[in-house]
Amino acid sequence: QVQLVESGGGLVQTGGSLRLSCAASGSIFVINRMGWYRQAPGKQRELVAAISSGGSTNYADSVKGRFTISRDNVKNTVYLQMNSLKPEDTAVYYCNANLRGLLRSGDYWGQGTQVTVSS
Repeated sequence: QVQLVESGGGLVQTGGSLRLSCAASGSIFVINRMGWYRQAPGKQRELVAAISSGGSTNYADSVKGRFTISRDNVKNTVYLQMNSLKPEDTAVYYCNANLRGLLRSGDYWGQGTQVTVSS
């Protein structure tokens, strides 16, 4: 079975930094797009950043210039470097991967990691 496991969340002050990691494991043939989503209380899950297998990236307007997404295709790991954090970045961050696995192809999700930014 495919698993995505996030790490690196926590509590940080406004202006601080965090680095999230997400490692994919299991019977994976190909990982296409990987990304990070976040969901704040009472709001829908939104795309934060995504990266293709070739390294093309896109970001939500709210995080451009502050967040950087990257991936290690050998380790099947995606990262999100978050700088200049703001209270509005507070949310549960979820790793997403569009991949071809043994049992199915499509979107897989991690369990989420909490990011809290204090004023």
